[in-house]
Amino acid sequence: MYNLELPLLKNFMGVGLVGTGYAARLRAEAFDQDHRTKLVAIAGHTPEKTGNFSKAYQIPMMTYQELVVREDVDLVVIAGINSDHGKIARAALENDKHVIVEYPLAVDVQEAEQLIALAQAKNKLLHVEHIELLGGWHQTLKQNLDELGQLFYVRLSTTKPERPAPRKWTYHHNYFGFPLIGALSRLHRLIDVFGEVFSVNCHQRYWQTENDYYQSCLCTAQLCFKSGLLAQVIYSKGETVWQSERKLEIHGENGGLILDGNTAALIQPKETRLIDMGQRQGLFAKDTTMVLDYLFDGKPLYVTPTASLYSLKVADAARRAAETGLTIFLTTDES
Repeated sequence: MYNLELPLLKNFMGVGLVGTGYAARLRAEAFDQDHRTKLVAIAGHTPEKTGNFSKAYQIPMMTYQELVVREDVDLVVIAGINSDHGKIARAALENDKHVIVEYPLAVDVQEAEQLIALAQAKNKLLHVEHIELLGGWHQTLKQNLDELGQLFYVRLSTTKPERPAPRKWTYHHNYFGFPLIGALSRLHRLIDVFGEVFSVNCHQRYWQTENDYYQSCLCTAQLCFKSGLLAQVIYSKGETVWQSERKLEIHGENGGLILDGNTAALIQPKETRLIDMGQRQGLFAKDTTMVLDYLFDGKPLYVTPTASLYSLKVADAARRAAETGLTIFLTTDES
């Protein structure tokens, strides 16, 4: 378990932000609108983007090494390249900062375990963002499961055509990581609802790799849960993807639930009923507010780093399955 007894804060906290992309911008907006926080520094991967971010929010730009040692930084938010998450989180924790990190906590399981232990030893918050648990898809899924009876099959597919494929870190082998580690939310969403995984199979393919950048990838994994439920997860993006899809199907003996983009349908023998899923917007702001409510008022958070770590272990099992062609069985100590 991950249990901390943090002293509640009384006034406000200084925030250092690492990253300049979409998630970082939404984080900055959330902190800018909350009276309990003040954004005091920015660190980024490229000087030009970091400089633009610095000007927009009128905060100094610096390296992450300089940011984590600042006395006016109480909370470090990591929203940059996946492969850098672990080392930045470690530097922040070692300098006694609270940490928010976008998933994955690290691209290496052992490093993630060490970071959780370090946060506990330092009595500091280590929050791994999983906003997929806060969205309409996930809430709709949990609210309607009882209607489906005994579950036996789940299929989750997220495919994204991009032509031309962007030459950025999300298309880089090392920076993004193994697809289901870099896109950990795909597995975490299912594990949060369906529990522990017994075995994993996986296959992957890349197209036109050059200097560790690729133009397309396809990753398919089959998860057998301890309950007997079989799940198929498909993640694909790039130039050889021809149709966009964001779809989750849950099949049970009494009915099915189909979440397709912004629509949801509950299918049963006598009727098919459309379901309102609510809005997708504002989830980063909601996550940010919940973290601050935890730090200032002691209100519970919606996810623990140990839960994210378990999903990371399953994703790493998928990586090993793809590399070896073997079925990977998760051991008890991976739970």
